[in-house]
Amino acid sequence: MPMDARDIESMIKAAIPDADVTIRDLAGDGDHYAATVISESFRGKSRVQQHQIVYQSLKGQMGGVLHALALQTGVPD
Repeated sequence: MPMDARDIESMIKAAIPDADVTIRDLAGDGDHYAATVISESFRGKSRVQQHQIVYQSLKGQMGGVLHALALQTGVPD
């Protein structure tokens, strides 16, 4: 069963409340998404650490219900 973009956004925002999250369905199949997550809480963290925080927010859905997520993270300007 594919995962809805709103569910992905909700899970990320629940774990990272100040995040500005943009989700795009890349293939229209509910399995391949791109996400941009901008959060002040990422400041001082490496890109790998930022991605780990986002993946942890998805609570094990990555690789299962959520097949692919192209992820971009950063801090606000």
